Amino acid sequence: MKQRGPGGDKPLSRRPGAGEGAGRRPDPAPAKPKIIDKASANDRALDAVIAADKREALKLAPVSHETEARLDRYIALLREWQAKTNLVAPSTLPHLWTRHIADSLQLVALAPSAKRWADLGSGGGFPGVVLACAMAGTPGASVHLVERITKKAAFLREAIRVTTSPGVVHLAEIGDNVDRITGPVDCVTARALAPLHQLIGFAEPLMRHGAKALFLKGQDVEAELTEAAKYWNIQPELHQSRTGDGWIVELTSVERRR
Repeated sequence: MKQRGPGGDKPLSRRPGAGEGAGRRPDPAPAKPKIIDKASANDRALDAVIAADKREALKLAPVSHETEARLDRYIALLREWQAKTNLVAPSTLPHLWTRHIADSLQLVALAPSAKRWADLGSGGGFPGVVLACAMAGTPGASVHLVERITKKAAFLREAIRVTTSPGVVHLAEIGDNVDRITGPVDCVTARALAPLHQLIGFAEPLMRHGAKALFLKGQDVEAELTEAAKYWNIQPELHQSRTGDGWIVELTSVERRR
């Protein structure tokens, strides 16, 4: 017989008996597996390596706090753009400061009175953007950065903007730099651009008007000097790099061989 509840004909609900769930706690949800973000871990590891490399670089080429802050912003921007535009060799990222920043900064000591610079084939900004950061506190300073690749020229403009440095970017073939650069130039530079005899050809119009040349070269500098002497009368002065096995070729005058 159905039992009726006090309010009508509905059967009374049956209470669970012992062992039928009374007092039982729900089973805990299975633990979610921890997801390790390898990209973030790699970035943090790279951050630590770059920070250590920065300390070593600033021992080789000390700068003011203001210049250091500009260089920090530049490096942050370069790492951001490097993901989509190849600005430096990936293998050199852990050594951005010693391999690229300090390597560029050493030029300042070789031309301490230079205020107006021209950097041919600036690429990722070495040495041009670094020089612009170093020159930012110098009245009347300017750095012309000549780059023929559109994406790299766009990066250089953004680097000059975020570092508030006195640079002007020229999107042009390297040989067209004379038409693009107005006003006198004290020093012309280039790094990893072309063989020395070609660099001299690019720089000669500027040097004819008083510019000195400082070209960053590798270990094979002697072979490049021998080749350059076939085309140019030169009296080079060599400076060993503080940051590796390379050399800096200093030229104060050049004359084409006839």
